[in-house]
Amino acid sequence: MTLAPSIAERAAAALSRPAVINGLKIPNRIAMAPMTRMFSPGGVPGDDVASYYGRRAAAGVGLVITEGTYVGHPSAGQSDRVPRFHGEEQLAGWRRVAEAVHAADGRIVPQLWHIGMVRKDGEPPFADAPAMGPSGVRIDGNGTGRAMTRSDLDDVIGAFAEAAAEAERLGFDGVELHGAHGYLLDQFLWEHTNRRTDAYGGDATARTLFTAEIVAAVRERVSNTFPVLFRYSQWKQDAYDARLAHTPQELDALLAPLAAAGVDAFHASTRRYWEPEFDGSALNLAGWTKKLTGLPTVTVGSVGLNGDFINAFKGEGSSVRGLDDLVERLEADEFDLVAVGRALLQDPTWAAKVLAGRLDELAPYDKVALKSLS
Repeated sequence: MTLAPSIAERAAAALSRPAVINGLKIPNRIAMAPMTRMFSPGGVPGDDVASYYGRRAAAGVGLVITEGTYVGHPSAGQSDRVPRFHGEEQLAGWRRVAEAVHAADGRIVPQLWHIGMVRKDGEPPFADAPAMGPSGVRIDGNGTGRAMTRSDLDDVIGAFAEAAAEAERLGFDGVELHGAHGYLLDQFLWEHTNRRTDAYGGDATARTLFTAEIVAAVRERVSNTFPVLFRYSQWKQDAYDARLAHTPQELDALLAPLAAAGVDAFHASTRRYWEPEFDGSALNLAGWTKKLTGLPTVTVGSVGLNGDFINAFKGEGSSVRGLDDLVERLEADEFDLVAVGRALLQDPTWAAKVLAGRLDELAPYDKVALKSLS
């Protein structure tokens, strides 16, 4: 009698399959999720940052998606310890990061980021820069910033396009545009923060215009085969029940213009990957995104752990969660890649263990993992 494969064997087989995004061959289905670490003084990623990413690639992570890195716009950030993707010293540091990952036979894309109305007055790295967004409205509804002018829009579009061009010049394998979690691009997509009455506001499709223009500008500055990923979410900071779309039809209205503008893959950010997105279907957000667009998708959200990452910021740990349902979804090709966050902070060799079928060696998440670049 032939025994059925164990879940460890099935996980190894499902995650070991290669994936392709716009011609980029990724050796397996495991991605490292972008996680802000704040270990880059002056916005410069140092040798410790390069080693941090290189270790994960060396242990089997197929695609490294870096922490968010600020584009070259004064209002893009709020910390002088978050890396920036502009400036000679900063870009030299990023080149070393890409080289470290490539030396380990990994693939790497930087996540390009503008925080918009999340910024507060006087914050670094450019203290005089104002907070700005589509309507000058914060996630909580307070109007304490500046509504972006035509000039502001053009400047930000140019900053994203320039950063993408630099990424290709530095040898990165693609870019990811951060359009999730209530930051600038998400502020345009969400009706609660986008109250504009011009062409950049209105219905769901109209609210995609600014982001679609960024995607198109990026596409113009990079090679046709240079992958452009787009990360988005329903939930926002301090608004975990927020939704861009309540139905698949509404989601399609948001995604279709971005795909048409040149997005090659979508990274659908959820807090728990196993939760269905819409009534009447077991598909999660990445699954619906793939079904609607036909493009490759990345799922994310508490992979390998029980507690979600919001609790991690409160200082809580998390026990190990089985991969059974993840494997079933992968075997059904519901999505294409799996982004892993805190489990990879806890254990740089997490991917190697899973790909070798050593699930019994996976460890719980401990909050001390946030305190260093181990």
